[in-house]
Amino acid sequence: MTIDPAEFAPAHFRWGFADGVATITLDRPERKNPLTFDSYAELRDTFRALTAAPRVKAVVVAGAGGNFCSGGDVHEIIGPLTKMDSDGLLEFTRMTGDLVKAMRGCPQPIVAAVDGVCAGAGAIIAMASDLRLAAPDAKTAFLFARVGLSGADMGACAILPRIIGHGRAAELLFTGRSFGAEEGLAWGFFSRVEDDVHRAAHALAASLAAGPTLAHAMTKRQLDAEWHVSIDTAIDLEAEAQAKCMETRDFHRAYEAFAAKRRPEFQGD
Repeated sequence: MTIDPAEFAPAHFRWGFADGVATITLDRPERKNPLTFDSYAELRDTFRALTAAPRVKAVVVAGAGGNFCSGGDVHEIIGPLTKMDSDGLLEFTRMTGDLVKAMRGCPQPIVAAVDGVCAGAGAIIAMASDLRLAAPDAKTAFLFARVGLSGADMGACAILPRIIGHGRAAELLFTGRSFGAEEGLAWGFFSRVEDDVHRAAHALAASLAAGPTLAHAMTKRQLDAEWHVSIDTAIDLEAEAQAKCMETRDFHRAYEAFAAKRRPEFQGD
């Protein structure tokens, strides 16, 4: 799958593209934007394709109608799962995990604009984003335990503790309780609480899109890679990464702009 960001027309969510920012909007507002088998797969394929879409510099993920995402559709996913054999179930859980891998693997920073309900797989999509902004009414829940499932879903046991700490993650994953915007802000799950969260998310994404694209991609990659290594190894990895960034034209443009006392204009090369 390849993406022309100006022409892309997905079947299971809305897509917008302007000024280097792609917007993915989950668009089933009458059901609080649940996911289906098809929308999972199309989201996975889209984030995979973004690795070869250099015109896209940043991504916003949002929901329509005042809610982010209510998770897997009860009738279109949960019901069918109760009738699958073990091979079918494993195929599904690997596919959903591949969505998170694709989000983490694409080079663009992803900004989640979270309002209203953000539950189950919706909470996972927010978690897998690089930055999360919340509306004051946001209610987020990793509610798997409440439906008889493990909190070990789509990487939650690995990623959520990195964001908010082990103890807080354990509480949320064991209890399935929801947390509001202010608690999420205090715990570090959200970066900011914004009255107009969609506008704020697009403004943040636009500022990232105007920045040094290759350097942002390197930062994203290293944030993931360095979790698994010692501090000494991380320092060595960062030395290599930063040296590569110093070879870019954007780095030279920034120096020239600084010397001329003007703002740099990054071009992503």
